[in-house]
Amino acid sequence: MNVVKKPLDVFLIFQLGLFLVYSVLFIACIYNPVLMSDTPTVVFALTGDVRMNSRAVKQFRSILEMGYRIKAFTLGPPDSGHPFGENFKLHVLPTPKGSGMHFFRQVHQLFSKEVVHVKADIYHASDLYVLPAMAKAAQNNKAKLVFDSRELYPYVAATSKRPWITLFWHMLSWRYIPQADVVFTVSKSIAERLTMFYDIPEPAVLYNVPIFRPDVVANDALRRIANVSTDKVVILHQGNMQKSRGCGLLIQAMQEVENAVLVFLGNGPLRYSLQNLVIGLGLDDKVRFLSPVPPDQLLEMTAGADFGVTLLEDTCLNHRFALPNKLFEYLMVGLPVMASKLPEIEKVVEGYQVGLTVDPEDHPALVATLQRMVNDVASRKQWREHSSAVFEEYNWESASKILQQAYQKLLRP
Repeated sequence: MNVVKKPLDVFLIFQLGLFLVYSVLFIACIYNPVLMSDTPTVVFALTGDVRMNSRAVKQFRSILEMGYRIKAFTLGPPDSGHPFGENFKLHVLPTPKGSGMHFFRQVHQLFSKEVVHVKADIYHASDLYVLPAMAKAAQNNKAKLVFDSRELYPYVAATSKRPWITLFWHMLSWRYIPQADVVFTVSKSIAERLTMFYDIPEPAVLYNVPIFRPDVVANDALRRIANVSTDKVVILHQGNMQKSRGCGLLIQAMQEVENAVLVFLGNGPLRYSLQNLVIGLGLDDKVRFLSPVPPDQLLEMTAGADFGVTLLEDTCLNHRFALPNKLFEYLMVGLPVMASKLPEIEKVVEGYQVGLTVDPEDHPALVATLQRMVNDVASRKQWREHSSAVFEEYNWESASKILQQAYQKLLRP
Protein backbone atom coordinates (compact mmCIF):
# COMPACT_ATOMS: atom_id res chain seq x y z
CA MET A 1 0.00 0.00 0.00
CA ASN A 2 1.50 3.37 -1.05
CA VAL A 3 1.48 6.16 1.53
CA VAL A 4 1.44 9.71 0.19
CA LYS A 5 3.57 12.05 2.34
CA LYS A 6 1.74 15.10 3.46
CA PRO A 7 3.16 18.54 2.64
CA LEU A 8 3.24 19.16 6.39
CA ASP A 9 5.96 16.49 6.81
CA VAL A 10 8.15 18.21 4.24
CA PHE A 11 7.67 21.51 6.02
CA LEU A 12 8.64 20.00 9.38
CA ILE A 13 11.77 18.47 7.88
CA PHE A 14 12.70 21.86 6.41
CA GLN A 15 12.22 23.56 9.78
CA LEU A 16 14.31 20.89 11.51
CA GLY A 17 17.10 21.48 8.98
CA LEU A 18 17.06 25.22 9.60
CA PHE A 19 17.13 24.58 13.35
CA LEU A 20 20.23 22.42 13.00
CA VAL A 21 22.00 24.99 10.79
CA TYR A 22 21.29 27.85 13.21
CA SER A 23 22.38 25.68 16.16
CA VAL A 24 25.74 24.99 14.53
CA LEU A 25 26.23 28.69 13.77
CA PHE A 26 25.30 29.63 17.34
CA ILE A 27 27.82 27.20 18.81
CA ALA A 28 30.49 28.44 16.36
CA CYS A 29 29.88 32.02 17.43
CA ILE A 30 30.31 31.09 21.09
CA TYR A 31 33.76 29.66 20.38
CA ASN A 32 34.66 32.29 17.77
CA PRO A 33 33.51 35.79 18.83
CA VAL A 34 34.69 37.23 15.49
CA LEU A 35 31.71 35.52 13.82
CA MET A 36 29.28 37.35 16.07
CA SER A 37 30.21 40.72 14.60
CA ASP A 38 30.54 42.23 11.16
CA THR A 39 33.44 44.35 12.48
CA PRO A 40 36.76 42.89 11.28
CA THR A 41 39.34 42.19 13.97
CA VAL A 42 43.09 42.63 13.55
CA VAL A 43 45.70 41.05 15.79
CA PHE A 44 48.77 43.29 15.61
CA ALA A 45 52.12 42.16 17.06
CA LEU A 46 55.46 43.95 17.41
CA THR A 47 58.73 43.15 19.15
CA GLY A 48 59.13 46.38 21.06
CA ASP A 49 56.73 48.85 22.61
CA VAL A 50 54.01 49.83 20.13
CA ARG A 51 53.14 52.84 22.29
CA MET A 52 56.55 54.37 21.54
CA ASN A 53 56.71 53.28 17.90
CA SER A 54 55.62 56.00 15.49
CA ARG A 55 55.10 53.64 12.55
CA ALA A 56 52.83 51.35 14.58
CA VAL A 57 50.87 54.30 15.99
CA LYS A 58 50.18 55.63 12.47
CA GLN A 59 49.09 52.19 11.28
CA PHE A 60 46.75 51.81 14.28
CA ARG A 61 45.01 55.04 13.40
CA SER A 62 44.64 54.07 9.74
CA ILE A 63 43.15 50.68 10.65
CA LEU A 64 40.83 52.13 13.30
CA GLU A 65 39.59 54.74 10.79
CA MET A 66 38.16 51.83 8.80
CA GLY A 67 36.05 50.78 11.77
CA TYR A 68 38.16 47.68 12.50
CA ARG A 69 39.01 46.37 15.95
CA ILE A 70 42.65 45.92 16.98
CA LYS A 71 44.13 43.58 19.56
CA ALA A 72 47.75 44.68 19.89
CA PHE A 73 50.42 42.49 21.47
CA THR A 74 53.61 44.25 22.51
CA LEU A 75 56.63 44.08 24.78
CA GLY A 76 57.23 46.72 27.41
CA PRO A 77 56.14 48.07 30.79
CA PRO A 78 52.56 47.56 32.05
CA ASP A 79 49.75 49.34 30.22
CA SER A 80 49.11 52.79 31.64
CA GLY A 81 46.48 53.74 29.11
CA HIS A 82 46.40 54.59 25.41
CA PRO A 83 44.69 57.14 23.17
CA PHE A 84 43.15 54.76 20.64
CA GLY A 85 39.58 54.31 21.91
CA GLU A 86 37.34 51.38 22.75
CA ASN A 87 38.07 49.39 19.57
CA PHE A 88 41.70 49.00 20.62
CA LYS A 89 42.88 46.46 23.20
CA LEU A 90 46.49 46.36 24.33
CA HIS A 91 48.17 43.21 25.66
CA VAL A 92 51.61 43.90 27.17
CA LEU A 93 54.00 40.95 27.44
CA PRO A 94 57.22 40.73 29.49
CA THR A 95 60.38 41.53 27.55
CA PRO A 96 62.66 38.46 27.23
CA LYS A 97 66.35 38.82 27.98
CA GLY A 98 69.16 38.21 25.54
CA SER A 99 69.68 39.07 21.89
CA GLY A 100 69.93 37.56 18.44
CA MET A 101 68.68 34.03 17.86
CA HIS A 102 68.26 33.37 21.58
CA PHE A 103 66.02 36.42 21.87
CA PHE A 104 64.10 35.36 18.76
CA ARG A 105 63.42 31.91 20.22
CA GLN A 106 62.00 33.41 23.42
CA VAL A 107 59.92 35.96 21.49
CA HIS A 108 58.56 33.23 19.24
CA GLN A 109 57.53 31.06 22.19
CA LEU A 110 55.98 34.01 24.02
CA PHE A 111 53.94 35.34 21.10
CA SER A 112 52.96 31.86 19.91
CA LYS A 113 51.45 31.12 23.30
CA GLU A 114 49.56 34.42 23.39
CA VAL A 115 48.21 34.91 19.85
CA VAL A 116 47.62 31.46 18.38
CA HIS A 117 44.16 31.06 19.97
CA VAL A 118 43.08 34.70 19.59
CA LYS A 119 40.46 34.81 16.85
CA ALA A 120 40.83 37.48 14.18
CA ASP A 121 40.34 38.22 10.49
CA ILE A 122 43.83 39.57 9.90
CA TYR A 123 47.13 38.91 11.71
CA HIS A 124 49.58 41.78 11.24
CA ALA A 125 53.22 40.87 11.98
CA SER A 126 55.10 44.13 12.39
CA ASP A 127 58.58 42.59 12.33
CA LEU A 128 60.29 39.32 11.45
CA TYR A 129 60.63 38.22 15.08
CA VAL A 130 56.86 37.79 15.44
CA LEU A 131 56.13 36.63 11.88
CA PRO A 132 56.37 32.84 12.51
CA ALA A 133 53.96 33.03 15.47
CA MET A 134 51.53 35.21 13.51
CA ALA A 135 51.74 32.92 10.47
CA LYS A 136 50.81 29.96 12.66
CA ALA A 137 47.89 31.86 14.19
CA ALA A 138 46.61 32.94 10.77
CA GLN A 139 46.83 29.37 9.49
CA ASN A 140 45.07 27.90 12.54
CA ASN A 141 42.25 30.42 12.32
CA LYS A 142 41.95 30.43 8.50
CA ALA A 143 42.68 34.15 8.46
CA LYS A 144 44.83 36.54 6.42
CA LEU A 145 48.47 37.35 7.18
CA VAL A 146 50.14 40.76 6.78
CA PHE A 147 53.89 41.31 7.21
CA ASP A 148 55.53 44.71 7.62
CA SER A 149 59.19 44.32 6.67
CA ARG A 150 60.61 47.34 8.48
CA GLU A 151 64.12 46.12 7.77
CA LEU A 152 65.98 43.92 5.32
CA TYR A 153 66.49 41.59 8.28
CA PRO A 154 69.32 39.30 7.06
CA TYR A 155 71.34 42.42 6.25
CA VAL A 156 71.07 44.64 9.32
CA ALA A 157 74.11 46.02 11.12
CA ALA A 158 74.06 43.23 13.72
CA THR A 159 74.53 40.54 11.03
CA SER A 160 77.34 42.32 9.17
CA LYS A 161 80.29 39.96 8.57
CA ARG A 162 78.45 37.15 10.39
CA PRO A 163 77.48 34.77 7.54
CA TRP A 164 75.85 32.08 9.70
CA ILE A 165 73.62 34.63 11.41
CA THR A 166 72.73 36.11 8.02
CA LEU A 167 71.88 32.62 6.78
CA PHE A 168 69.59 31.98 9.76
CA TRP A 169 67.54 35.14 9.08
CA HIS A 170 67.46 34.33 5.37
CA MET A 171 66.11 30.84 6.05
CA LEU A 172 63.48 32.26 8.40
CA SER A 173 62.51 34.81 5.77
CA TRP A 174 62.40 32.24 2.96
CA ARG A 175 60.03 30.09 4.98
CA TYR A 176 57.58 32.70 6.27
CA ILE A 177 57.56 35.84 4.11
CA PRO A 178 55.99 34.05 1.09
CA GLN A 179 53.13 32.95 3.38
CA ALA A 180 52.02 36.57 3.83
CA ASP A 181 48.99 37.69 1.84
CA VAL A 182 50.31 41.28 1.89
CA VAL A 183 53.83 42.58 2.50
CA PHE A 184 54.66 46.19 3.32
CA THR A 185 58.09 47.78 3.60
CA VAL A 186 59.80 51.16 4.03
CA SER A 187 61.59 51.95 0.77
CA LYS A 188 61.51 51.12 -2.93
CA SER A 189 64.99 49.56 -2.86
CA ILE A 190 64.09 47.21 0.01
CA ALA A 191 60.86 46.26 -1.78
CA GLU A 192 62.87 45.28 -4.87
CA ARG A 193 65.29 43.16 -2.80
CA LEU A 194 62.44 41.34 -1.02
CA THR A 195 60.97 40.43 -4.41
CA MET A 196 64.34 39.26 -5.70
CA PHE A 197 65.28 37.25 -2.60
CA TYR A 198 61.94 35.60 -1.77
CA ASP A 199 60.10 35.44 -5.10
CA ILE A 200 57.08 37.44 -3.94
CA PRO A 201 55.10 40.23 -5.63
CA GLU A 202 56.76 43.58 -5.03
CA PRO A 203 55.71 44.82 -1.56
CA ALA A 204 53.78 48.03 -1.09
CA VAL A 205 55.94 50.87 0.26
CA LEU A 206 54.70 52.72 3.34
CA TYR A 207 57.22 55.49 3.92
CA ASN A 208 58.17 56.33 7.51
CA VAL A 209 56.56 59.75 7.26
CA PRO A 210 54.78 61.54 10.11
CA ILE A 211 51.13 62.49 9.87
CA PHE A 212 50.93 66.08 8.63
CA ARG A 213 51.00 68.50 11.58
CA PRO A 214 50.54 72.13 10.47
CA ASP A 215 50.14 73.16 14.11
CA VAL A 216 53.76 72.36 15.06
CA VAL A 217 55.97 75.45 14.94
CA ALA A 218 59.47 76.33 16.09
CA ASN A 219 59.72 76.61 19.87
CA ASP A 220 62.26 76.58 22.70
CA ALA A 221 61.16 73.35 24.44
CA LEU A 222 64.15 71.25 23.35
CA ARG A 223 66.65 74.04 24.03
CA ARG A 224 65.14 74.67 27.48
CA ILE A 225 64.98 71.00 28.55
CA ALA A 226 68.50 70.33 27.25
CA ASN A 227 69.74 73.51 28.94
CA VAL A 228 71.32 75.00 25.80
CA SER A 229 71.99 78.72 25.74
CA THR A 230 70.50 80.86 22.98
CA ASP A 231 73.89 81.65 21.44
CA LYS A 232 74.48 77.97 20.54
CA VAL A 233 73.11 76.05 17.54
CA VAL A 234 71.16 72.94 18.55
CA ILE A 235 72.03 69.82 16.52
CA LEU A 236 69.48 67.05 17.09
CA HIS A 237 69.90 63.27 16.79
CA GLN A 238 66.64 61.58 17.70
CA GLY A 239 65.85 57.87 17.89
CA ASN A 240 67.60 54.83 19.29
CA MET A 241 71.35 54.87 19.81
CA GLN A 242 72.41 51.64 18.16
CA LYS A 243 75.35 50.10 16.37
CA SER A 244 76.45 51.74 13.11
CA ARG A 245 74.14 54.74 13.41
CA GLY A 246 77.04 57.15 13.58
CA CYS A 247 76.46 58.26 17.17
CA GLY A 248 80.05 57.76 18.28
CA LEU A 249 81.34 59.43 15.11
CA LEU A 250 79.17 62.46 15.83
CA ILE A 251 80.53 62.74 19.35
CA GLN A 252 84.11 62.48 18.09
CA ALA A 253 83.38 65.22 15.54
CA MET A 254 81.94 67.52 18.21
CA GLN A 255 85.46 67.92 19.64
CA GLU A 256 86.19 70.21 16.70
CA VAL A 257 82.79 71.79 16.04
CA GLU A 258 82.32 75.24 17.56
CA ASN A 259 79.24 77.20 18.69
CA ALA A 260 76.93 74.17 18.80
CA VAL A 261 75.48 71.57 21.14
CA LEU A 262 74.57 68.03 20.04
CA VAL A 263 71.41 66.66 21.66
CA PHE A 264 70.58 62.94 21.63
CA LEU A 265 66.84 62.42 22.11
CA GLY A 266 66.16 58.73 22.73
CA ASN A 267 67.46 55.55 24.33
CA GLY A 268 69.09 52.42 23.01
CA PRO A 269 71.80 49.89 23.83
CA LEU A 270 74.67 52.32 23.22
CA ARG A 271 73.41 55.18 25.36
CA TYR A 272 75.46 54.29 28.44
CA SER A 273 78.71 53.80 26.52
CA LEU A 274 78.13 57.02 24.56
CA GLN A 275 77.61 58.94 27.80
CA ASN A 276 80.92 57.53 29.07
CA LEU A 277 82.59 58.58 25.81
CA VAL A 278 81.33 62.14 26.29
CA ILE A 279 82.69 62.20 29.84
CA GLY A 280 86.01 60.73 28.73
CA LEU A 281 86.43 63.37 26.01
CA GLY A 282 85.37 66.18 28.32
CA LEU A 283 82.44 67.16 26.08
CA ASP A 284 79.77 67.66 28.75
CA ASP A 285 79.31 71.23 27.54
CA LYS A 286 78.81 70.13 23.93
CA VAL A 287 76.65 66.97 24.15
CA ARG A 288 73.36 66.32 25.97
CA PHE A 289 71.24 63.19 26.40
CA LEU A 290 67.45 63.34 26.79
CA SER A 291 64.99 60.49 27.29
CA PRO A 292 62.54 59.69 24.48
CA VAL A 293 59.06 61.19 24.36
CA PRO A 294 55.83 59.53 23.12
CA PRO A 295 55.30 59.71 19.34
CA ASP A 296 52.44 62.21 19.66
CA GLN A 297 54.75 64.64 21.49
CA LEU A 298 57.87 64.10 19.41
CA LEU A 299 57.47 66.73 16.70
CA GLU A 300 57.04 69.52 19.25
CA MET A 301 60.45 68.59 20.65
CA THR A 302 61.98 68.16 17.19
CA ALA A 303 60.88 71.66 16.18
CA GLY A 304 63.15 73.16 18.83
CA ALA A 305 66.38 72.21 17.04
CA ASP A 306 68.28 74.19 14.39
CA PHE A 307 69.01 71.13 12.25
CA GLY A 308 68.80 67.35 12.51
CA VAL A 309 71.26 64.56 11.79
CA THR A 310 70.79 60.97 10.63
CA LEU A 311 74.12 59.26 10.15
CA LEU A 312 73.64 55.61 9.21
CA GLU A 313 76.96 53.97 8.37
CA ASP A 314 77.16 51.99 5.11
CA THR A 315 77.81 48.69 6.87
CA CYS A 316 74.90 46.66 5.46
CA LEU A 317 72.25 46.61 2.73
CA ASN A 318 69.57 47.57 5.24
CA HIS A 319 71.33 50.87 5.98
CA ARG A 320 72.17 51.49 2.33
CA PHE A 321 68.51 51.33 1.35
CA ALA A 322 67.00 52.87 4.48
CA LEU A 323 64.67 55.86 4.74
CA PRO A 324 64.64 56.41 8.52
CA ASN A 325 61.80 57.93 10.51
CA LYS A 326 63.96 60.75 11.80
CA LEU A 327 64.72 62.05 8.30
CA PHE A 328 61.05 62.80 7.66
CA GLU A 329 60.37 63.91 11.23
CA TYR A 330 63.05 66.59 10.89
CA LEU A 331 61.67 67.75 7.55
CA MET A 332 58.06 67.75 8.76
CA VAL A 333 58.87 70.61 11.15
CA GLY A 334 61.14 72.38 8.64
CA LEU A 335 64.53 71.32 10.01
CA PRO A 336 67.44 71.15 7.56
CA VAL A 337 69.15 67.76 7.61
CA MET A 338 72.71 66.51 7.61
CA ALA A 339 72.59 62.87 6.50
CA SER A 340 74.66 59.96 5.27
CA LYS A 341 75.51 59.82 1.59
CA LEU A 342 73.36 56.71 0.94
CA PRO A 343 71.16 56.20 -2.17
CA GLU A 344 67.62 56.50 -0.79
CA ILE A 345 68.53 59.22 1.75
CA GLU A 346 70.58 61.20 -0.77
CA LYS A 347 67.64 61.16 -3.20
CA VAL A 348 65.60 63.08 -0.61
CA VAL A 349 68.21 65.39 0.93
CA GLU A 350 70.10 66.37 -2.23
CA GLY A 351 67.16 65.93 -4.59
CA TYR A 352 64.96 68.38 -2.70
CA GLN A 353 67.86 70.56 -1.47
CA VAL A 354 66.95 70.31 2.19
CA GLY A 355 70.45 69.88 3.63
CA LEU A 356 73.80 68.21 3.05
CA THR A 357 75.04 64.62 2.83
CA VAL A 358 78.40 63.28 3.97
CA ASP A 359 80.32 60.03 4.36
CA PRO A 360 80.20 59.32 8.13
CA GLU A 361 83.57 57.56 8.00
CA ASP A 362 85.32 60.63 6.59
CA HIS A 363 86.10 62.49 9.82
CA PRO A 364 87.42 65.74 8.31
CA ALA A 365 84.43 65.93 5.93
CA LEU A 366 82.03 65.21 8.80
CA VAL A 367 83.50 67.99 10.94
CA ALA A 368 83.48 70.42 8.00
CA THR A 369 79.88 69.61 7.07
CA LEU A 370 78.67 70.01 10.64
CA GLN A 371 80.51 73.32 11.00
CA ARG A 372 79.14 74.60 7.68
CA MET A 373 75.59 73.84 8.75
CA VAL A 374 76.21 75.54 12.11
CA ASN A 375 77.68 78.68 10.51
CA ASP A 376 75.61 79.05 7.32
CA VAL A 377 72.41 80.64 8.58
CA ALA A 378 71.32 81.73 5.07
CA SER A 379 71.55 78.19 3.67
CA ARG A 380 69.65 76.81 6.67
CA LYS A 381 66.87 79.27 5.88
CA GLN A 382 66.75 78.12 2.23
CA TRP A 383 66.78 74.44 3.20
CA ARG A 384 63.88 75.09 5.57
CA GLU A 385 61.90 76.70 2.77
CA HIS A 386 62.39 73.63 0.54
CA SER A 387 61.34 71.05 3.14
CA SER A 388 57.58 71.16 2.48
CA ALA A 389 58.07 70.06 -1.15
CA VAL A 390 59.33 66.66 0.07
CA PHE A 391 55.85 65.75 1.26
CA GLU A 392 54.26 66.07 -2.15
CA GLU A 393 55.85 62.67 -2.86
CA TYR A 394 56.49 61.29 0.61
CA ASN A 395 53.42 61.56 2.83
CA TRP A 396 51.51 59.38 5.27
CA GLU A 397 48.14 60.30 3.78
CA SER A 398 49.04 58.38 0.59
CA ALA A 399 50.63 55.56 2.57
CA SER A 400 47.52 55.26 4.75
CA LYS A 401 45.34 54.80 1.66
CA ILE A 402 47.67 52.05 0.39
CA LEU A 403 47.38 50.25 3.74
CA GLN A 404 43.60 50.63 3.93
CA GLN A 405 43.05 49.46 0.35
CA ALA A 406 45.23 46.40 0.96
CA TYR A 407 43.23 45.52 4.07
CA GLN A 408 39.90 45.97 2.30
CA LYS A 409 41.04 43.76 -0.56
CA LEU A 410 42.04 41.01 1.87
CA LEU A 411 38.53 40.79 3.30
CA ARG A 412 36.67 41.25 0.03
CA PRO A 413 34.40 38.22 -0.68
